[in-house]
Amino acid sequence: MPTTLKQVVSEAMQLPVDQRLTLAHRLLSSVEPAVNPEVEAAWDAEIRERIRRYDAGETTAIPAAEVFKELDRRLGR
Repeated sequence: MPTTLKQVVSEAMQLPVDQRLTLAHRLLSSVEPAVNPEVEAAWDAEIRERIRRYDAGETTAIPAAEVFKELDRRLGR
């Protein structure tokens, strides 16, 4: 007899927290798109450039609280 989603969830909820976290990570990882090396390289270059500009004083950081407040404003929350 096939196991239902409800049964799987019920059994998973019986696991200790660390094992539930591991299970959740494995499930999420199983549906992630394949890594594109070109995209990864582009992001690495972008991150390095942003760090360089910050370290050189060419840009400043915005506190996360301000960023989220602005997002909430834009989203009408």
